This record gives sequence, C-alpha cells and structure tokens, in this order.
Amino acid sequence: MDSTPTPHTSRWWNVADRLGATASFLCAIHCAALPFVLAILPLLGLTFLADHAFERGFVLFASALALFALVNGYRRHHRALPLRLALPGLALLVMGVTFAENFSIVLHSVMVTCGGLLVASAHFVNLRLDRQHGHEHGPQCAH
Repeated sequence: MDSTPTPHTSRWWNVADRLGATASFLCAIHCAALPFVLAILPLLGLTFLADHAFERGFVLFASALALFALVNGYRRHHRALPLRLALPGLALLVMGVTFAENFSIVLHSVMVTCGGLLVASAHFVNLRLDRQHGHEHGPQCAH
C-alpha cells in the first residue's frame, strides 16, 4: 500500500497543525493571563473561561489534535523533534489541569502555560519540517 500523502491529505494535516498551533498558543495565553483577569471575567460574562471543566476539555482537544497531527507529520518527514517538544508539553498540560488544580494558581498557570507553548512550538516545527522536506523518499521511507 502506498503511504505517500496526496496533496489533499497533506493540506488537511497542514490545517490540523495550524489549528493545533493556534489552540495551543491560545491555551498558553489563557493560562498565563488567568491569574490577572480572574476578577474581570464575571464582568465580561466570560466566567466559563476560568472553569476547570472548560480547561480540561480544551486541553483534551489540543492534546488529541497534537498527537494526530504530529504523529502524521513524523510519518511524512521522519523527524522526531516535534514529538520531543510535544510530549513534555502534553505532560505539563495534563498535570496542570489535573494535579496542579489543587495547588496554587501560579503553579497551575506556569505548568499549563509552558505546556501550551511547547505544544505550539511542536506544531510550528512540524509545519516548517513539512515545508522544507516536501516528503522526499529515502531508504527509511516505507513508500
């Protein structure tokens, strides 16, 4: 079976990477700003942004999207750097929205912000590797 991506599937994964990078970056901004804007959110009708269930759902979405997009990217360009960036980032995100919720908001915010930035960086690196590599078949490729 030929595993060479068609232009249509490559385009879809490119969009998934861009969406994942945007989601991860927004997550990092949200978590970094949360300690400063907690008092303002109710006035703006945005209290759901401070809700742990919303945050867990967002992290679950970003994590699933990252895993799908980055594993697929690895299959295309055979470079592990995006995965090496994403895995500690995903670990920080998950720990931040589960265990760190019971500790200080600063620890929670730092963990989730750093995790989101790592995952966003992984998506950006993945996009760059896709653009640079263009999937040239080599001896390691199972075309």
